[in-house]
Amino acid sequence: MRRFLLIGLDGLEPTLARRWMEAGRLPNLAALAASGGFVPCASTTPHATFPAWTTCVTGVNPGRHGVFDFTRMKEGEYGISFTNATQRRAPALWNVLSDAGAKVGVLGVPATFPPEPVNGFMVSGFDSPVSTAVSREFVYPESLYPRVKDWRFADFQETRIGPGWHARALPKLLDGVATKERIALDLIATESPDFLMMVFGESDTVSHHFWLFHDPDSPRHQPGFETAIQEVYERLDAAVGRLMDAFGDALVGVVSDHGFGGAGTGVVHLNNWLAEHDYLSFDESAAASSPLKKLALAAVPARWQGALFRKLSGMAAKAESGSRFGGIEWEKTRAYSEELNYFPSVRVNLKGREPEGVVEPEDYDAFVSDLCAELEAWECVDKAHPRAAIYDGPHVERAPDIVLELALENGYSHSCLRARGGPSFRRIGPDEHLGGKERGMNGNHRKEGVLLLSQQFESDGVSLLDVAPTVLAAMGVPAPAMEGRSLIGGETVGGSTAALREEAAYSPEEEQEIEDRLRALGYLE
Repeated sequence: MRRFLLIGLDGLEPTLARRWMEAGRLPNLAALAASGGFVPCASTTPHATFPAWTTCVTGVNPGRHGVFDFTRMKEGEYGISFTNATQRRAPALWNVLSDAGAKVGVLGVPATFPPEPVNGFMVSGFDSPVSTAVSREFVYPESLYPRVKDWRFADFQETRIGPGWHARALPKLLDGVATKERIALDLIATESPDFLMMVFGESDTVSHHFWLFHDPDSPRHQPGFETAIQEVYERLDAAVGRLMDAFGDALVGVVSDHGFGGAGTGVVHLNNWLAEHDYLSFDESAAASSPLKKLALAAVPARWQGALFRKLSGMAAKAESGSRFGGIEWEKTRAYSEELNYFPSVRVNLKGREPEGVVEPEDYDAFVSDLCAELEAWECVDKAHPRAAIYDGPHVERAPDIVLELALENGYSHSCLRARGGPSFRRIGPDEHLGGKERGMNGNHRKEGVLLLSQQFESDGVSLLDVAPTVLAAMGVPAPAMEGRSLIGGETVGGSTAALREEAAYSPEEEQEIEDRLRALGYLE
């Protein structure tokens, strides 16, 4: 069995990687590209962490694997629950390879908590229910915990960005790469996996928060930290080289789940647009979010918020649901949005599905079609996709009814932020340019990431769907049915029946911890 090393560099932007490879700043990636190839790699829609990485490791679209977001709507409620790995309904690379007898290692891949019993080891990704560091509950086998306990996620808050923040964050990002590299090298040396997949998130984090310094053409541009993104890319390149050397004779792949670009000064408020066009009505008498949540976020220091929410049983998902869905007069609302910056979308208030739905099921298709057309007539929206147009499979109903691609303005993206009343579009002022998660970050995801392989491969029309079948073909392991294709030939489909775990929800205590973690990373308000 041929060995395979798959390194994920979250959010690695192809134009930056190519520029710095050609300038000699990324010698290991350049050598990898010279031996095999370097191509842009199409992400999922939306180009967001959970659906993109899950598509990468399963070879199927979100309609088949069922993972669309960090959260999912609760059936029959205006409320959310948090997604976990048991809700992935397609086998991942490590399931198929374990069943075939390969020893696997999985480190830091998003959407992998709780960890799975594999023929090897697994450290779950940043969605794990902890604040910033690993705990025993997301390491398999648990006996490895002492050796991976220093694995860190972004161990700083990403919402309130002020003076001094960037000077503190950059060294932590560079140190995070070094720590993950050290842990991976130790496990490679002692565990000798046949397949190792690990994901570094630092390339994503630095691009979200340092883009305005890096890009002199950004409408938010400020001096300082001009080389921060390059420094992180260079440190990641060094890690790639050391991991390749340690892994030995193997096929090597480097992949990013999406690319990156700058954010402009435009802000889109989707619910305000829906209200302007008589699709939604605000309830002026209702609080827009949980009073407790507002109080905690406004008055409680970030380092204490996790303890507060853990002590308040059952509040986690309820508080976030209140923030997303509070303040809406449902009996007068036909469509609404969660207003997520990384996943702009619209849901239909459908009778029989939502508790106070008003759109008749027989009118659904025409309603969605008409609303998409009206949204696309708005200059802020490039594409409005009915979910059935971009997803296929038994879990399409988990997706929002309409998925939006916001328009770029001179190459820069608008931010989608939450509001209750006011204009549907506004400009941010200079005091908002630094941004922060849930405040309009200065760097946002783009739809093309990268794929590099250490041998020649088919380079036309590459997408994340192709990664898993390529790995399995390279290792000579029959694949389950997948939508992607092997880029190196030798594909054998239909030979694997890797079992899936029974789907399970988080406990109330785990829900609380997950919300705290996602808030610390800035994905929740």
